[in-house]
Amino acid sequence: MIEALQFEFMRNAVIAGCFTSLICGVIGSFVVVNRLVFLAGGIAHAAFGGIGIAFFFGIPYMLGTLGFSLIAAMIMTAVVLKNKSRADTFIGILWAVGMATGIILLDMTPGYNVNLMSYLFGSILAVPGSDIGWMIGLSIFTITAAVFFYRGLLAISYDDEFARLRGVPVNLIYFLFIGLVAVSIVIIIRVVGLILVIALLTIPPYIAEKYSRSLAQMMILSTLLAVVFNLSGLWLAYTYNLTSGATIILVAAAAFFFSMIADAVLNKIRPETV
Repeated sequence: MIEALQFEFMRNAVIAGCFTSLICGVIGSFVVVNRLVFLAGGIAHAAFGGIGIAFFFGIPYMLGTLGFSLIAAMIMTAVVLKNKSRADTFIGILWAVGMATGIILLDMTPGYNVNLMSYLFGSILAVPGSDIGWMIGLSIFTITAAVFFYRGLLAISYDDEFARLRGVPVNLIYFLFIGLVAVSIVIIIRVVGLILVIALLTIPPYIAEKYSRSLAQMMILSTLLAVVFNLSGLWLAYTYNLTSGATIILVAAAAFFFSMIADAVLNKIRPETV
């Protein structure tokens, strides 16, 4: 792996992987604790509508995709806050409509053939320096928001009704962090792909949650786990000439199943030792 760092594309991939891990570690912890994984998945898939709009109308990718994703995210968040019991149905509809709209618009784009697989699995080994700049900026903003709103995040993550009674701006925090989910997905999806974004937003925080005593610990551990998964996946992909995004996902999935097996074994051992 060390010799691979002599190549600029590999150095960019490592840097992108680390900043992606930081963003997904912080945002993903909020998503997992608040049981908003389906919402995050809905935003990620709806982003395809923005991709289609950007190519069909010839506007910059970032502008079209970010605008569409933020609108979809705000609508989904409003539905979740108003009627949680029916939110999954509405999110599923927007999920499907967003993807279908994007695919149809890409089909209708004259003289342009878009490889949708590149948006599903991305290409972390082809990360340009400009995208790394976006990731650094988003990382700084994400950390700043998490620190500034930490007490509010902690309150709504465990009891949002009590948080409302204590005067915590629950709706503002929800909209802000779901907006961050949308921005993170748009910036990262072109680099690592839709599937890897969802995997990094869910798997590391899920594992970290079981070994953390606070939300802050969960965010830190989740980030570290995501870094390990990214670097391990990159090393395996480089060594065995595999697709980097899919390899990173399988490394994360292996860790996920290992943690479940370890928990099952420990739960059986503990009663016998009492």
